[in-house]
Amino acid sequence: MSKRAARPSRQRDYHYFPPEVPIVIDNGSSSFRIGWAGEAEPRLSFRNVVQRPRHKATGETVTIVGDCDPSLMKYFDSTRSSCRSPFDSNVVYQFEFMEYVLDFGFERLGARGTEINHPILITECACNPVASRSKMAELLFETYGVPSVAFGIDAAFSYKYNQHLGICNDDGLALCAGLTTSHVIPFIEGEPVLGACCRANIGGYNVTDYLKQLLSLKYPLHANSITQEKAEDLKREHCYVAADYFSELKLFQQETSEAEEKTRFWQLPFVPPPQEEPPTEEELARKAAQKERQAQRLREMAAAKRSSKIADLEGTIGSLEELLGLLDSAEDDEAVALLLDRGYTSREEVESAASKAVQSLRKLKGEPLDPDEKPEAHQEDKYTLVNVPDHMLTPEQLKEKKKQVFLKTTYEGRMRAKQRKFEEELEKERRNQLEEERRLENPEVYLEELRSRYRELTEKMERRKRPKSNGNGSMGRSERLNAAQRERMRLLTTAVLDRGKGEDTFGTREEDWQLYKLMSRDNDDDEDDDGDDAELGRIVAKLQEMDPGFATAAREVVVTADDYRVRLGVERFRCPEVLFRPEMVGVDQAGLGETVRVALRRVGAGRGTGLCKSILLTGGGCAVPGLARRVEGEVRMIQPVGSPVRAVLAADPILDAWRGAALCAAGPRFSGQVFTREEYLDRGDDGLRGYRLRYS
Repeated sequence: MSKRAARPSRQRDYHYFPPEVPIVIDNGSSSFRIGWAGEAEPRLSFRNVVQRPRHKATGETVTIVGDCDPSLMKYFDSTRSSCRSPFDSNVVYQFEFMEYVLDFGFERLGARGTEINHPILITECACNPVASRSKMAELLFETYGVPSVAFGIDAAFSYKYNQHLGICNDDGLALCAGLTTSHVIPFIEGEPVLGACCRANIGGYNVTDYLKQLLSLKYPLHANSITQEKAEDLKREHCYVAADYFSELKLFQQETSEAEEKTRFWQLPFVPPPQEEPPTEEELARKAAQKERQAQRLREMAAAKRSSKIADLEGTIGSLEELLGLLDSAEDDEAVALLLDRGYTSREEVESAASKAVQSLRKLKGEPLDPDEKPEAHQEDKYTLVNVPDHMLTPEQLKEKKKQVFLKTTYEGRMRAKQRKFEEELEKERRNQLEEERRLENPEVYLEELRSRYRELTEKMERRKRPKSNGNGSMGRSERLNAAQRERMRLLTTAVLDRGKGEDTFGTREEDWQLYKLMSRDNDDDEDDDGDDAELGRIVAKLQEMDPGFATAAREVVVTADDYRVRLGVERFRCPEVLFRPEMVGVDQAGLGETVRVALRRVGAGRGTGLCKSILLTGGGCAVPGLARRVEGEVRMIQPVGSPVRAVLAADPILDAWRGAALCAAGPRFSGQVFTREEYLDRGDDGLRGYRLRYS
C-alpha cells in the first residue's frame, strides 16, 4: 500500500480527536493557522485574505480563501474583485470575510458537520476592543455551535512558549512587530501587564511597501516587475537593521569597499535580442535574383498598361480627326447636331481635346512635346467673356463670365505655383551642385563647415526652447514674444490709441490695409522652425555619411542584461529603519525604541530595569537580521549607565504564537478558563468584558 493510501484523511483526523481536545487558531492579520492542542505544528496555514472573482465561462461568483495558484486565475475575472482582509489594522471588523476564512479552515481540518463540537482557543491582539471580541464569540457560538471559547494574546503565547524553552525570563518585555502594528507588553512573574502595554501603527507591511516604492522610483522601467509579493521576498532575503543608521548611510555615501560588499543584486529575466548573422553569398544572390524577377514583372505590367493607353489614345485621336473632317464638310445645322451628338459644344473644344490627346500620346511614347500644340495656347480663346464689359452681356452671360473669371484665376495661380516650384527645384539643384563641388575640392573644409552649421542650428534651437527670465526668476510677457509678435503688439496699441482723435477714417486709405498685413500672424518668425528642422536633418544625414564617429554617437543604445539588474544598496537598511523612524514614510507614530521607553515608564522605574534583561522579539516583522542589536542600543540610551540589557529573537517569530497557544490549550487548567455557551446565553456580551485568560 502506498504512503498516500495509508495516510488517514482529514475527516478521519477530525473524528479521531475526542470532543474535549481544543482546536487552536492563531488568527493573525497576515496568516491564519489552525491545528490541534498539544501538537508541535499547525495543521493548516494560509494568508488571511478572501477574494470573490467571477468565473469567465459560467459567470458564477466563487470564493477563494488564502493563496491560490496563479495558473488557475486565468479562468476567473478578477478585475472587479481584489483581495480583502477581515482586519482593519490588527482588529477584526469584517466578520463576513472572517466567516469565509473559518469555513475554509474548519473544512480543511476535517469538520464536515453543521457544528464544531470542540473547544476553541483563538488569538487576538493586545487590548482587543470588546465589540470585536463579542462579534467573534457570536460567530463561533451561533454559526458553528462550539461548546466554549477562549481568547488569548498572540504575543503573550509566544513569550510563554519561549519562556518554556528557557529563552526568556519570568520578568521581561515582549516586542511583537506584526503586519501593520507593533506592541510592547511587559511581563511580571509570567503574566502580561496589559495596563502598561503600548501599541504603534507601524509594522512589516510599511517596510515592504517602502521598499517597493524606492525600487519603483529607482527603476521606473521595471515597476511592473516589482510587485508587493516580490518586495516581501527581497525584504526577507536582503534587508537588515543597521546598528547606527547615519554611520551606515555615510558608509554607502562614500562608496567604500565595505559598502560594495554589502550591496546585493537582483537579476530580472532578460532575453537577449537575436543576433542577426550576415547573409551568405548564396542568400544575397537569391535575394538579388528574386528582386530582379519582381522588377521584371513590374516592368512588364507597366509596359502592358502603357500599350493599352497608347491604343486608347490613338483611337480617341482618330475619332476626333474624323469628327473634325465631318465638321469641315457639314453645314452649320448639321455641325451643331454632330457636336451635340458627340458631347461637345464648339469646334474649338474638339480641337483642344485632340491637341491634349496628341500631347498625352507623345508623352507616353517618349517623344518631345511640340510647344505650338500645348493646350495652354488656347486659354485666351477658352475664356472669351473675361475681357467683355458687363453692360454688353446678358444675365446668363454674366453668370458665365463669373465662372470663367474664377476658373482663369485658379488656373493662373496653379501655373504660378508650378513655375515657383520649378524654380525652387532648379535653385536646390544648383546649391547641391555647388556643395558637391566644394566637397570634392576640399573634403576636410567642407566637413568642418557642416559641423559648424550643425552646432549653430542646435544652439539656435536650444535658445528657442530655453525659458526667458526677467532677472527675478519670473518671465515677463515681452520676453516671451519674438520680434514679429512684439511689432504686431506695437501696431495694435498704436491703432487703439489713435481712435477718438477726431473722425475715425481708418480703412479709407490704401495704406491702412497694409497695417492688417503687418499685423497678420502669417508673418511670425515661427515659420523658420520647420526650415531649421529640415536643414538640421539634412546636415545630420550628411555628417553620418561622411563622419563615422558622428554616426556612432547617433546610434541607438543597446539594452543588455545589466540594464535588468536591480541594485540593492542603501535600501537594504533604509527600509527597516521605518520601524524606528516612522516619520520616514509619513506615519505620525512612535518608533520601537520610543514605544519600549513608554512601556517601561508605565511599569515604573523600580521594575523597568529588571524587565530590560529579557526582551523577546517576536512576530513576522522581527525576522530581520540586526533587529535585536538595534533594540539593545535603543534601550541602553534610556537606561542608567551599566544597566543590563538583553534582547533575543524568538525561536520561531512566526509560529511561536500558535505553539504557545497549543501548549496552553493542552494544559490541565485550560478547561476552567474557557467562556462557555451557557455563560454566553446567560450573560451575553457583559460576560466578555471582564474575561481574561491566565497564561501561567
